[in-house]
Amino acid sequence: MTADTPLLFQPLTIRGVTMRNRIVVSPMCQYASVEGGPSDWHLVHLGKFAMGGAGIVFGEETSVEARGRKTYGCAGIYSDAHVPAYRRINEFLKEQKAVPAIQLGHSGRKAGCRPPWEGFAPLDEKDALAGRPGWPGLAPSPIPTSEKAMVPHEMDEADIAELLASWREAALRSADAGFEICEVHGAHGYLIQQFLSPITNHRKDGYGGDRAGRMRLALEIVETVRAAWPDDKPLFFRVSAIDGQGGHWDLDDTVVLAKELKERGVDVVDCSSGGISGPLTMSIVPRVPGYQVPFAEAVKKEAGILTQAVGLITEPQHAEAILQEGKADLIALARELLADPNWPFRAAQELGLENAFDLLPHSYSWWLRRREDIRAASREAAGSAA
Repeated sequence: MTADTPLLFQPLTIRGVTMRNRIVVSPMCQYASVEGGPSDWHLVHLGKFAMGGAGIVFGEETSVEARGRKTYGCAGIYSDAHVPAYRRINEFLKEQKAVPAIQLGHSGRKAGCRPPWEGFAPLDEKDALAGRPGWPGLAPSPIPTSEKAMVPHEMDEADIAELLASWREAALRSADAGFEICEVHGAHGYLIQQFLSPITNHRKDGYGGDRAGRMRLALEIVETVRAAWPDDKPLFFRVSAIDGQGGHWDLDDTVVLAKELKERGVDVVDCSSGGISGPLTMSIVPRVPGYQVPFAEAVKKEAGILTQAVGLITEPQHAEAILQEGKADLIALARELLADPNWPFRAAQELGLENAFDLLPHSYSWWLRRREDIRAASREAAGSAA
């Protein structure tokens, strides 16, 4: 690294983990897990991003218990039997110099449905006859996601204690499987955000009411995970920085939450939006390039914590500018990487990184360097002939 090295490609060390660059593969649900566990699909899906040069490779949102999945195809790490398959994938990612990361979550009331290409429709009698019956989710209050969805089970103190034990066990399994970063998923309308939001949390006990009460479960989960997760490994938290049709949870709430998370050992706040009152694309959050960057910037500056920016960041110059301007510390991409798994390599070339080919496996970079040498020789020959 030199003073001229783009910030996007400068290493970042958090606790005892060093990322070779600031490019993060954001969690992307694949709905291809088998009884919660990963398959060869996940090895290839995640492996290509590591081979393409990303610094951190997140697996998809991974449930801490079986009933916390949205669909039968959702990922989980609620059984010791899941660990070897994840370890196999993580070992490959590390061989490619990427940091493997897991996002732990729980769907809450969003459980028991079909995949997104079927509109997340609730499982019905036809599914039950096919051996895939629906199941009621857990929630802070018995408010279903739709008229057709099952009414979720309102959690009592025993349910919460059981849930916290599941998060602890999932964190321990994640470490055993070789993950180097753990993220708690507190966004996108899942269980933690259901507790945070007054739209879905109508409780009258200590887990509801004012903002402090509604934040209680999120903070207890973070405390549980941080205690089980190795001290030398980073802990992230994904938050929907704003939500609702008019701000039932707003950026000021998120800054307060981020400060509490920092005190409990969270290292990075991953800033997203939406999820409770509708799709992630909301009229109050126009989908323009970098539309969630202002959230990451505000949390970083006001809470004094590292942040990760995500959301339509597709151009290398844009990603670099966000970092240079101090608006975030990490840049996450999702669908852009589905279209171009080698985006980090392309970004390195566009930003003028010396030895950009070093991001790729040697068996790729050798051939590509050779092609460049041949092209350069051809241009030189053509120039001499002229």
